[in-house]
Amino acid sequence: MEKFSVLMSVYIGENPAFLHRALESITFQQSVQPDEIILVEDGPLTEPLYVTINDWRNVLGSRLICVPLPENRGLGFALRIGMRHCNNEIIARMDSDDISLPDRFEKQLEVFAQTDVDVCSSWVSEFVDNERHIVSYRRVPERHDDIVHLLKLRNALNHPATMYKKSSVQKAGDYQSMNFFEDYYLWIRMAMSGSKFYNIQQPLVNMRFGPDQLKRRSGFKYAKVEYVFIRKLHQIGYLDDLEFIRNLFLRITPRIVPHRAFMRFYELLRKLN
Repeated sequence: MEKFSVLMSVYIGENPAFLHRALESITFQQSVQPDEIILVEDGPLTEPLYVTINDWRNVLGSRLICVPLPENRGLGFALRIGMRHCNNEIIARMDSDDISLPDRFEKQLEVFAQTDVDVCSSWVSEFVDNERHIVSYRRVPERHDDIVHLLKLRNALNHPATMYKKSSVQKAGDYQSMNFFEDYYLWIRMAMSGSKFYNIQQPLVNMRFGPDQLKRRSGFKYAKVEYVFIRKLHQIGYLDDLEFIRNLFLRITPRIVPHRAFMRFYELLRKLN
């Protein structure tokens, strides 16, 4: 199978045990392993994180390439820098606290070998504490046309489960700083540049999930960030006037309702998916 890279980013707030589990899941537990892992250190880290990284460097040797940044710059910037260090055309994304299932890379590489796609993602399963206790799924449509249609309303690809062509990402302008929406903004620009998408219709990644994540994505502060993002999509011509207004209503309104109501709205979306 084709050689590929894994692109990760870690920052000071990460849990060393979660990072260890993530690295374990993409190496010795995979049916097909990457020939390099690019780990961007997004600013200074804690000593336990450095210990974990050094332990894995001793295990993986030159396969683990660490890219330290002098200060925390955010996910978009970190991934843009990290991609420059990827030596392969095919790159798999991985978050530092998630778990890739054992056949994830094998299944995605088969899609690239058999079809002309630029981005391949999948469903993801969510858990709170125990990775064997799945509480919900993030389901996304399979086919390109359905994915592009849904992108007008919400993110239609699960970023932590994506594998993509480096040249296609760079053609669309690479990752850019867009707080909370780095991946969504990239998919939209890739769609506008003619990239093809596909989602495998089964979970390939187990994602950590908790109430704190939802809390960060509600309230006026997050609504303001989302407004900036939606306005940007209108400015670049991705959303017309009617789509802009529709997105403001459908996406901003749930953010500013009381947190309990937002939680119920989110649970309803999960059931509909």
